[in-house]
Amino acid sequence: MFGGGGMNPRKMQQMMEQMGIDVTDIDAESVTITTTDGEQLVFDAPEITRMDAQGTQTYQIVGDPETQEAATAVEGGDADADTTGDDANDGSDAADGNDGDDEIPDDDIRLVASQTGVSKSEAREALEAETASQPRQSAGWSDPPRSRRPGVPPGTG
Repeated sequence: MFGGGGMNPRKMQQMMEQMGIDVTDIDAESVTITTTDGEQLVFDAPEITRMDAQGTQTYQIVGDPETQEAATAVEGGDADADTTGDDANDGSDAADGNDGDDEIPDDDIRLVASQTGVSKSEAREALEAETASQPRQSAGWSDPPRSRRPGVPPGTG
């Protein structure tokens, strides 16, 4: 389980327990990672280790992945139907009053859809609802308020 650079695995396990780190091996048949650019990495029979430390879980996956396009890797064909439905809606934001400045990037929509298992249209609606609930900010960084007198901090003079 541990390389340790020559350290005794039992000693390393004791040290990790003292630091509050718990390591667990996970048995899995396969692991699929979907990247933001639509690619899928499929690990068949990987070695998986989960490390729990300070309330955070970290997963280590060891194996040789096969690379697939996301559309061909999804089973059931629902993703193909969903993709064509959402592509037909692309570019129609101007017609429904959106000038393009507030458009949600397709990469964000794909990421939310793939991570939550919902359709792209549902992911878009959720992102639009979340965006609508956020306060509007201007593009770029805003400058802090300036004092009327040089060298005097704002609000003091």
